[in-house]
Amino acid sequence: MKILVLLKQTPDTEAKVSPKGDGTGLDIAGTIIINPYDEFAVEEALKVKEKNGSGEVVIVSCGPADIKERMIKALAMGADRGVYIDNTGLEDADSLTTARLIAAAVKAENADLVFSGKQGIDADNMHVGIMVAELLGWPHVNVVNKFELEGKTARVEREVEGGQVEVYQVELPAVIGANKSLNTPRFASLPGIMKAKKKPLDVKKPSDLGLDLGQLKSEIKAQIVSYNKPPQKPAGKVFKGESVEEMVSKVVKLLREEAKVI
Repeated sequence: MKILVLLKQTPDTEAKVSPKGDGTGLDIAGTIIINPYDEFAVEEALKVKEKNGSGEVVIVSCGPADIKERMIKALAMGADRGVYIDNTGLEDADSLTTARLIAAAVKAENADLVFSGKQGIDADNMHVGIMVAELLGWPHVNVVNKFELEGKTARVEREVEGGQVEVYQVELPAVIGANKSLNTPRFASLPGIMKAKKKPLDVKKPSDLGLDLGQLKSEIKAQIVSYNKPPQKPAGKVFKGESVEEMVSKVVKLLREEAKVI
């Protein structure tokens, strides 16, 4: 069985992110990491391989060249090899264009199963995994808390609002979006990191996947025009030293005349 894991890099949750002065991009002061939900995806792929006693786990990433450092960490966790899709010329690609690239890689690899994180913690779009499944014509289940594979059928549980759980029977091939309660990712050991640097990491251009760069650029539907900080919240008003009736009256007046919510 060949299992592909989609991996994205994101700023650490402690990183300070701010728009550049001209609004054309972001300045990130802090560590760049594997998107945390993708680590759960890597772990689940490794568990499936171990349970089956055979198979191959392949990390697939699309983005700037430094994402290969995050791919090496995933290889150090136990994945067998990596496929890096060079996005030169597509740095402003939207989610759909990224999904087209990844779907082409999935086809080229003839994968049986694809794991992804349920979403990226940077843009929080929750787009790519679902779009990849749609482009492939495969079933997809996201926000998955439990995954059990028997032959070519998976029993999948996913979390929904109100603490409810949905249960699906999914025929492979399929795309599964991992939630944080799915498992506990293993650490990449130092020996694992040393071995990972010797594992295959193939670099693919769009043309290697049967895609035309010019056509992909022409099909980009969504573009970020500029980045701006959210407007600063006005200072709050504190009422004290008066009777409750007087303070309530002032609050109601402000809600009606300034906030205009009543």
